[in-house]
Amino acid sequence: MRRLHVALAVLAAVGIVACGKGGSSNGAAGGSAAATDGKMIQFVTTQDGSPMEIKPELFDTPAAKEFASTGKNPYIGNQEAMERGKKLFQMYSCTQCHGGDAQGQTGPSLHGPDFRYAKDATNKGMFETIWHGTNGGMGAKGKGLMDPTDPTNGLTPDEVLKIQAWVRSHGKTTGNE
Repeated sequence: MRRLHVALAVLAAVGIVACGKGGSSNGAAGGSAAATDGKMIQFVTTQDGSPMEIKPELFDTPAAKEFASTGKNPYIGNQEAMERGKKLFQMYSCTQCHGGDAQGQTGPSLHGPDFRYAKDATNKGMFETIWHGTNGGMGAKGKGLMDPTDPTNGLTPDEVLKIQAWVRSHGKTTGNE
């Protein structure tokens, strides 16, 4: 019985190392985000599909925790969240490339259904693109990644979800399909 407990402890430790540790402290390297209930979804970079770790403590609101375990954005259709998302979209200068209503300018339209990155049709995919950036010129916007010299700079997961809710309000794709 003791051997079984030791073996389970070793397996649990390996799982934690493989899924929740490793990489830089800014939340950019291999792993997953964990919700409070222990469920995890795997986040990957838009650039090359490599695993991406986001510190679980950044998922600090009920909506962010739900998203971390399901990949579904609970703010879709929430007017208050969409209003905040619009302000954040403007504050972080997303309008410079994506236009005032995310319709596209020098950067692509975010309305869908045709996305530059097909994964952006899902909220998980769009979150990954916003969080870690693209190969096409968009820099990372996630907390600790936007400005690697300042781990407090950048969007929180909750703020990204609110931006998504506002962006999704302009098209027919909710991202939660």
